[in-house]
Amino acid sequence: MKYVGEAPQEELATGERSTRNRVARSILDHGPSTAADLAKRVGLTQAAVRRHLDALVSDDVVEAREQRVYGARTRGRPAKVFALTDCGRDAFDQSYDKLAADALRWIAETAGDEALVAFARARMAAQSEAYRAVVEAAPPEARTEALARALSADGYAATARSAPGPQQGEQLCQHHCPVAHVAEQFPQLCEAETEFFSSLLGTHVQRLATLAHGDGVCTTYVPRSSPTAPQASQTAQNTHSVSASTAGRNPA
Repeated sequence: MKYVGEAPQEELATGERSTRNRVARSILDHGPSTAADLAKRVGLTQAAVRRHLDALVSDDVVEAREQRVYGARTRGRPAKVFALTDCGRDAFDQSYDKLAADALRWIAETAGDEALVAFARARMAAQSEAYRAVVEAAPPEARTEALARALSADGYAATARSAPGPQQGEQLCQHHCPVAHVAEQFPQLCEAETEFFSSLLGTHVQRLATLAHGDGVCTTYVPRSSPTAPQASQTAQNTHSVSASTAGRNPA
């Protein structure tokens, strides 16, 4: 017979996680529960359940609260119950992707593709202020890296690196996308994001790959910093003026 203390660390850790998942699932299925109720449902002692509850509270999966009492309150302190937090609920299957896809499909069917594109752009515009502040605070040569850090803070696991080969630029890579499943059906979300990156970085960017398309990472090519359109236009005008004024003359 093998005792728990003799189990390999990996096996023990896996067993602990499995039991904690059962405890959390029981709360999901039955609502806020006392340690005694959970012990009966999952077949553990109350002491063992409390140990798992302490870990789940520490991980922000469940929270302790006083049990609501309806009618006359009995003597003594109210029993403590444990309920799932928003974070804990998010750990279980949700239908948010389907809800979002259904909403976007309804927009497209009732108001047309133009409305869907407008929504995608408005969604990015709503985030623009915070991103723009971060990017514009960085020197031009570090703005792609600054954007990657800002995206990572929002859950995109982004990195910036030099583009391979002879390309004179950088690659902005997003290793995770919270809306990838919805973007599979509505590429307008990816297109609006690409436009947003171009606006933030002040240069034309090119989307090379997307998670929504089945690639392993969303990759956007960002050319090396160059003068903005107004600056480039002014430079061209100055060059034309100088050329015109010196036409027909020998160089000094």
